[in-house]
Amino acid sequence: MDPKEAYELVSNEAKKHISGKGDVIKLIFIALVANGHILLEGVPGVAKTTITKTIAGSINASFGRIQGMPDLDIRDVIGYTYMDEEHNVVLKKGPIFNNILLIDELNRTPPKTTTALLEALEERQVSIGSSTMPLEKPFITIATQNPLNIEGTTSLPKVLSDRFLMRVEVTYPNMEEEQQMLRIKEKEDDAVIKPVLEKKDILEIQSMINTVSMPDNVLEYTTRIVNATRTDIHLVMGASPRAEISFMRCAKAKALIEGRKEITIEDIKSLARPVLSHRLVTRSTGGVGLGGIIDGIIATLQK
Repeated sequence: MDPKEAYELVSNEAKKHISGKGDVIKLIFIALVANGHILLEGVPGVAKTTITKTIAGSINASFGRIQGMPDLDIRDVIGYTYMDEEHNVVLKKGPIFNNILLIDELNRTPPKTTTALLEALEERQVSIGSSTMPLEKPFITIATQNPLNIEGTTSLPKVLSDRFLMRVEVTYPNMEEEQQMLRIKEKEDDAVIKPVLEKKDILEIQSMINTVSMPDNVLEYTTRIVNATRTDIHLVMGASPRAEISFMRCAKAKALIEGRKEITIEDIKSLARPVLSHRLVTRSTGGVGLGGIIDGIIATLQK
């Protein structure tokens, strides 16, 4: 299937159920094509879960959901084994054994449980007891998190957040979008999300990503951005080499769904905030903010 056509099908279906948020929908689809995971951050009620469920519903693939909470246990995520009446060991699979996994409010989950996600996110496999089981392809995790000033939230360990390709901020809608949202909700009982893509379509598109080239000047620019985060005076910790890989994969996926065979410096610039924002640790920023620091790095490299 043509990647550009596939994106348009999903985007058009999503617009029937979601008001605005076209940029968020596009970035989620980019993560899907790049075979990576994505974090959505925003205050409660800005449609993070709705967006995820809508995109998942537009793809004919299995979907699972985990609700983050302080008492969430590892077995609630990956499953467990038990002995049946005939003394056979039976595996009860957890929701992680799905093609598209939604983890709601990830940063309300205890650290002992989030560590269970590391193997699944990075290696696409799960270990239960002495058994290791691969996760069916495609396997994409979309996690939502609340801002840290919301009660009950904790900061995600960098070793976990670094496994996500991107972090996307989901903001309040404008007045026009809110009015459109009310019209959508008014007809919600009649709205059915229709699958417009099959699993095989996603796998086929994912296999095309290496047909997109990364010119030398774009490669050099990417490494300069990441290196600049390691020397910026506002940052205690810069981005790891995994950020450069994320830049490359996301930019290739972006070019692919836009009908191009080569990525540009503009692709890298547009992805800077989503790719870097969850990987950096700041000092006192003097009111600049993390987004401002990243924008400043981009502006400096343009000179």
